[in-house]
Amino acid sequence: MPAPETTPLPRIDLSEVRRRLELREDLLSPHATRSVGSRGRKRPENPSEIRSEFQRDRDRVIHTNSFRRLKHKSQVFVAPQGDHFTTRLTHVVEVAQVGRTIARALNLNEDLVEAASLAHDLGHTPFGHIGEGVLNEMLDAGFHHSRHSVRIVETLEKEGRGLNLTEEVIEAIRHHSKPEGEFLNQAAVSHMTLEAQIVRISDALAYLAHDISDALRSGVLSDRDLPPEAVRQLGERHSQRVNSLVTDVVAASWDCTGEIEPADGRPWVRMSPGLGALTTALRDFMFERFYHPISRSIEGRKAAEIVRILLEHFQNNPEKLPRWLRDLSGSDQQAAADHVCGMTDNYALTIAERIRPGISEGVFQGRI
Repeated sequence: MPAPETTPLPRIDLSEVRRRLELREDLLSPHATRSVGSRGRKRPENPSEIRSEFQRDRDRVIHTNSFRRLKHKSQVFVAPQGDHFTTRLTHVVEVAQVGRTIARALNLNEDLVEAASLAHDLGHTPFGHIGEGVLNEMLDAGFHHSRHSVRIVETLEKEGRGLNLTEEVIEAIRHHSKPEGEFLNQAAVSHMTLEAQIVRISDALAYLAHDISDALRSGVLSDRDLPPEAVRQLGERHSQRVNSLVTDVVAASWDCTGEIEPADGRPWVRMSPGLGALTTALRDFMFERFYHPISRSIEGRKAAEIVRILLEHFQNNPEKLPRWLRDLSGSDQQAAADHVCGMTDNYALTIAERIRPGISEGVFQGRI
């Protein structure tokens, strides 16, 4: 059989792709962060012919083991069995979606927002903030998932090589977390790029919207429990809530586009005073009626006990940890913490049952 005739490919100068990408960035807001002016990476690398630096960071995050494990890490519910409950993976995807919408509307750098959004929760423990609280109590240096997310991308991924991300993406990961209570103020974000500010606020808006849906789906809350003013202003459905919140951020932050003069000295990503206050009150309501009760539930307390047992076991038996992790971490406690933090909910349950059979006492029936 004769070989099929082939048409030679035209000679292509791929540097033209990168030139077009840089020209697109020239069209961004004067306040935007450009990959061309990036502070760079700790280990210098030759640029890609067809991707910007922030695109490369996004792709590196997506292909990590840490990112894949997010599909089996808790958002709020412990090891949720229902197919439609939010997991840590669906959460970061929703944060990226909200963030890209805001960034595009304000003419800021979508690639930077997306990369940091997808990476911001890589450092979460099994069982979400429940596990985080246990490690913060037990570790000599304390623990916070945002710091551990940075540790993962800088050090732990690729068996100690890290991802060598740009400084801008790492900074956005480092500063995404917010305190309970009022968090929408200019002083809290004055040191951050506008794109990092978008990641920070998108995180809050995304989890507020999808956690309300989860609370309603689970029966922990009913429609009648939600603050009436929040329902009136944000809407009754998930899509309405997200649209109301995101639209308000875009309108209130319009000076970030560079098309109007900043009202407060420099542009920053924010909400209008009225809807911002309502959002803070709704977030406080969710902490009081949903997040804290889940942590205090039977499953929440059992999850905390499991994380405690796992950390103690591996700290006391460091020979059961990977050699590269022990060498890298510098202490048995840190190596044990790094190992436990990487576990998914189900893997943590499985290992805990091997260490102490019956630890779950039927609470996690069908999940091990």
